[in-house]
Amino acid sequence: MKDLIIALDFPNGKKTMEFLDKFTNEKPFVKIGMELFYAEGTPFLKKIKEYGHKIFLDLKLHDIPNTVKSAMRVLADLEIDMVNVHSAGGVMMMKAALEGLTSSQSTRPLLIAVTQLTSTSQEMLRNELLIQQPINDTIVHYAKNVKEAGLDGVVCSPLETRIIKQACGGDFLIITPGIRLKSSAKDDQVRITTPTQAGKNGSDFIVIGRPITQAENPAETYRKCLQEFLFSSKIQE
Repeated sequence: MKDLIIALDFPNGKKTMEFLDKFTNEKPFVKIGMELFYAEGTPFLKKIKEYGHKIFLDLKLHDIPNTVKSAMRVLADLEIDMVNVHSAGGVMMMKAALEGLTSSQSTRPLLIAVTQLTSTSQEMLRNELLIQQPINDTIVHYAKNVKEAGLDGVVCSPLETRIIKQACGGDFLIITPGIRLKSSAKDDQVRITTPTQAGKNGSDFIVIGRPITQAENPAETYRKCLQEFLFSSKIQE
């Protein structure tokens, strides 16, 4: 199930399709986040599926359980392949999300939960959120809540993959953004690593945005990152 997901962080559908048209031999797994989804809506998801791409719909739902459950009922009909919530919503909210996602379908998308954003630092946790525990302890605790709720796995930085696998088991999926090439800028992310290191750490999916979408040759960069990730994952196994 190992794969690379390209984050389609574009402002509209036109720019997105211009980017995807550069892939003539592959149909990459793609992530559609808030900006693009809010700009283009659900019809655009169907268009991407018609082009042959798997979709991770990254909306990080976080609300009262009944609201999230109702939202998941709607998302369940969109034929997406992965969707997420924020684990800070608690176990009841995550169980409600799972119930909503499975209520009308025999099969469902993978349901994962964010632990902490890759832009979050220890200082931010302590000074802004008043969470005094070490960030890794907080992330593992959130991951255990996700597993208790019955979800498939978590989104976390690649630096926490190993400790979460140890706490939640090898079958618990780890999706890791914050992936950068050695030559890439960190941008606004704090806890990052390379495709090779993410594979060695045991990530199941890696999410890469700007290093691919802004590359001179996106398809070639995608292939290089995917090969590095899959090769290092095999070594880890």
